Amino acid sequence: MAHRPVVRSVEVGEETTSGVACPSCGALNQPERRFCRRCATPLRPEAKADPLPWWRTVWPFRRRVRASSGRWTRFLVILAVVLALCAGGFLLLPAGRALYQDTLDKLSKPKPVTPVRVTASAEVPGHPVKNTTDGLRNRYWGAPAAGASVTYTFGTPFRLVNVLITNGTSVDPEEYAQEGRALRIDLEVTSEDGERHDRQLDLSDKPGSQPFPTGISDVTTIRLTLHSPTGLTAGRHLALAEVEFFQRS
Repeated sequence: MAHRPVVRSVEVGEETTSGVACPSCGALNQPERRFCRRCATPLRPEAKADPLPWWRTVWPFRRRVRASSGRWTRFLVILAVVLALCAGGFLLLPAGRALYQDTLDKLSKPKPVTPVRVTASAEVPGHPVKNTTDGLRNRYWGAPAAGASVTYTFGTPFRLVNVLITNGTSVDPEEYAQEGRALRIDLEVTSEDGERHDRQLDLSDKPGSQPFPTGISDVTTIRLTLHSPTGLTAGRHLALAEVEFFQRS
């Protein structure tokens, strides 16, 4: 680094009537001079660097005194951040996918889907299992005892967003409790790839439809098993009026 000139008095013969004016004292200087001949003020100050963006002022991105200082540190930190984000994305992918599907379920309008085949493990004469999908809520499937099940098979895999169950013999309050009811139904859903999803549906002992959100993709079969009977006295059987399935539109 060049030493700063010593300030000295102007000697005779150094006076000039043209040249570069000193920004400090106003003395005129020859164009080739770097410092004022009178007060040694720099005549050609270097331009100031543009201010750094805010993120370059945070370690380890801040500029170092030496060009190579901290280069490997910055590289390793950036690499660690990238790897952490990738690992987090991989671990959270199932949760993120489920959240995305649930959001689509809420934004869409559910539409009913009808099974192509309905079979039951047992049924009471005069009350076949097909009554659960006939669209009428004054006819029901009669099951002789708890543990009876019904299986619904669908022609095309679909996204199951909701199940609507009408328990008892009818939606009419006077007819509802004429037979026994199951207050717990085990829901077993099988997807197209063979994956099984199990849910427990707890029903209120009252007439009318009761909704159960599900959110299961690529559904092909659904099995309902009746449990926790109530009102099942001698001469009575379990009644299930209607089961409705809804898919995402």
